[in-house]
Order: sequence, then C-alpha cells, then structure tokens
Amino acid sequence: MFDLPKYGEGICLARLAALLETLAVDRAWLQRRSVVVTGSNGKGSTAAYCASIGNAHGLRTGLFTSPHLYQINERFRIDGSPIDSGELANLAARVSAGISEVSARLNQRFGAFEAMFALACLYFQESDCDFAVFEAGIGGRYDPVRLVGARVTCVTSVDYEHVQLLGPTPEFIVSDKSDACASGGIVVYGENCLNLKPHLLEYNRHREVASLFAREQIVIDSEVASASGQRFNYRFEGLEFQALEIGLPGGFQFNNAAIAATLFLLWLRQTRPRTTPAAIESAVRAGLRETRWPGRLEVIEQNPLTVIDVGHTPDAIKQSLTSLRSIHGTDGWILVTGASADKKADEIIRALAPSFRTIICTRAYHKGADAQTIASLARAANPNAKVDTAATIEDSVELSRSLATSRNERIYVAGGLFLAIEFATAARGGNARDLVFF
Repeated sequence: MFDLPKYGEGICLARLAALLETLAVDRAWLQRRSVVVTGSNGKGSTAAYCASIGNAHGLRTGLFTSPHLYQINERFRIDGSPIDSGELANLAARVSAGISEVSARLNQRFGAFEAMFALACLYFQESDCDFAVFEAGIGGRYDPVRLVGARVTCVTSVDYEHVQLLGPTPEFIVSDKSDACASGGIVVYGENCLNLKPHLLEYNRHREVASLFAREQIVIDSEVASASGQRFNYRFEGLEFQALEIGLPGGFQFNNAAIAATLFLLWLRQTRPRTTPAAIESAVRAGLRETRWPGRLEVIEQNPLTVIDVGHTPDAIKQSLTSLRSIHGTDGWILVTGASADKKADEIIRALAPSFRTIICTRAYHKGADAQTIASLARAANPNAKVDTAATIEDSVELSRSLATSRNERIYVAGGLFLAIEFATAARGGNARDLVFF
C-alpha cells in the first residue's frame, strides 16, 4: 500500500507529528477519544474486546491493529467492519502525499507502519468516531501510538521480545511499553506484570502515572473454560459483574478481557462520568461475548477438528498449548509446526514438540525456516515422536488431514503467525502464496 520500508530511519515522533499536522489531524480530539493497548502478547485480543465493548455501548468505534492476517483492510475497522478498499486507497494517496511533503522538508525517511498509523488517525477523525482503540507496534516509548497522547493505556503482558530495541530485561521492556501513556494517565498491567510492581510504581511515580494490576485492584475469579465457552467474575472499584461470557477461547483471555473492560471503564469515567452502572455492565457483557478475533485457538474445520494459533513467542505458544489441552483434551492430536526464520525456532519447538506423538514440520512461504531444520529440532525435543516433513503448506494440509481421518485424530497448527494463516488459507481452498504480510 505504501512504497516505504517497514520502519523509517531513527526515532519517528517528530516527523510523524509533522505529518499529522499536515493531514490536519486534531491531536486533542484524538487524545480525548482514544485508548492505547501495548504488551508482548495479547494486544490484538485485548484491543478487539475493548472496541467491541465500545460498539456495544452505542459508540462509533475505531480499531487500529497489526499485523493483518488476510487483508490489509483488517488493520482499520469501524464498528467491527474493515475499511472499504476504495476508501483505503483514497486515504493512502493523501497520506503518501503528506509524507512526500514532510520528507522533503525534514529530510527524513518514513516507515510503512508510521504511514498506516497516520491513515488510521485520519480515517477515525473523518468518520467522526466517538471512541478509538489503537494497538501499539513495538514498545511504546518511540512507537507511533505515543502521539495519541492517551491517558488510559495498558500493558497486557511482558515477554522477551525485540530486546535490541526495548532492552535486555523485563524491567526495560515494561518501562518502554509504559511510556505510551501520557503524563497524568493510568496504565493497566496484565497479571504477568505483577512481579514487576515495585519497579513500575517507582518508574511511573514522577510521571504522575497511576498503575493498576490485573488480579490485584482488578479482581478476576470463578473462571470457567470449556469448548462450549468461557466465563468469569469481574470486580473493579465498586463494580461487580458476575459470569461474564467471553467469545474467544484460551485461559489467557480472562486477563485480556478484564484489561479491556477496565480500559473502557476508565475512559468512560474521564469522558462520560454520568454513565450508569447498568449501562456499563450491559456494554461489557455484550462486548466481551460478541468479540471475534481470528487466529487465536481458532477452529477452522470440524471434520477433522483443526485448530490454528498465531502465537509466535515461546510464552504465547506455551499458554495456547495449555489452553488447547484444557478446552479440547490432551489426546489424539497431530501437530503441524514450523517457525519464522527470524524467530527463536529452538525455543518454539521445545515448547510444542514434547506434547505430541505425531509432528509434521513444514515451511511457510513467508519467512519460513527450513522444514528439515524444524524437524531436527522436533526430534531433539521429543525423540519418541513420529516426525515427518511436508515440503509445502499445501502438502502439510493434505498429510495432516489424511493422518487425522485415518486415525480419528485432530490437528493443531502452531509455531508462527504466517504458518497458521497460510495453513488456514490452503485448508479453505485459497492460495497461500498470494497472501501479502507486513
């Protein structure tokens, strides 16, 4: 969509501010109407929950997320619907013209993610959104979403990722993500950030940023997870909602859903303080229940049962595997796996392989590591497993279906986003080679 590198040169904040000014984006308007979601894992689901709650409350709601899975339009949504391709092309042309002007004036090179962030801001403003949810790209300190100036943000979780940019320890990483929040704001932290609480309280103190923690100030209990659905009880500052149903599978979704509900509550208190508890509860219930977000323990076929997951960090993969076994049972699974060449394939395969007796290793067309290399890692991690290779994604679909049907078993596809989405596309009769990722 943009003839730009993925990332621009150096720190983007000043040039991006100049671009938003050139596009006549009202940043005060943006700040009043927006929340920002950061974190290592769970950002997309949390952002989707939060936008769904806003929509259920009757607000015209924008949602900016990344990456897309099937089409770039997915990154820009209003009231759950991706942007129309014609409107996307029109806005992209205007953003490109703005970038050309600012680049010539400042002699700086923009990146594609910056351009897409600017497009989202312009789209939501011109569509007169009441509420907007922005998902961060990398970190928060120098990420484009910092220019939102949001006073309500979150860090869904912290894992080792992008350590060359964010820092070598959890403390460095969580600090960077926390900086997406404007001075005087509130950051909601996911449950795996609790052990970083002493650091965060001191880090945020002199920025006058308040810190709230899931499973501390935000109470989550009575969780029930099954193939037929999930529910939990939620309590925060005088509000208590019993048996909230959530539309996405996985034990980690309780954390994400509770964070999303809290983000919306905090934003409402700042912008619409007279909203009644009954109206809030109605929106939270409907929004969490109706959220749909592809690729997260998604069932793409029933016969044989086939589940895909786009998790691509070791921690995300471990959590998804635990949830898969809790929801669907532990026995009778065939694993289709692979990893991107730029990810920690050894850690990813070690997290997956020991739980499966049959493993099919393949290579995604986009950034996929060699299938034989993945197979060697799988054999080392689980010497007792039967490990096969499939030269292409299409071959892995055919082989896994054949084995699962003949044995009355099920298929789990995990190890990376590109692998899972390419497999789903091929399984549905599409051409995985035609997918364009960013």
